[in-house]
Amino acid sequence: QLRLVESGGGLVQPGGSLRLSCAASRFTLAFSAVGWFRQAPGKEREGVSCDSSGGVSTNYPDSVKGRFTTSRDNAKNTVYLQMNSLKPEDTAVYYCAIRTAHACSGSPSDFDIWGQGTQVTVSS
Repeated sequence: QLRLVESGGGLVQPGGSLRLSCAASRFTLAFSAVGWFRQAPGKEREGVSCDSSGGVSTNYPDSVKGRFTTSRDNAKNTVYLQMNSLKPEDTAVYYCAIRTAHACSGSPSDFDIWGQGTQVTVSS
């Protein structure tokens, strides 16, 4: 069964950093765009960042530009979301997802397979 598993979430102080991982089983990430999304309580799920199969990264909300970056290790079949200078408003459940296309999208409806999510809490 195809699975995506996120890890790396946790509690961090404002200004801190976290690196989330998204590992795939029974599927090769190298040929797909991988998106990162987040959902805070009472809010809609929003696109945060995306890494195309060609390794081109796109950040979607202006609030994360310059702070979040994606990368991938095809040998480990894993994609990462590096989050720096974290703020309390970054608190959310973070999900990775894949779409059967090479290009990125910031819309959750464009993605086919989702991980279970990992909680990120930014608080002092």
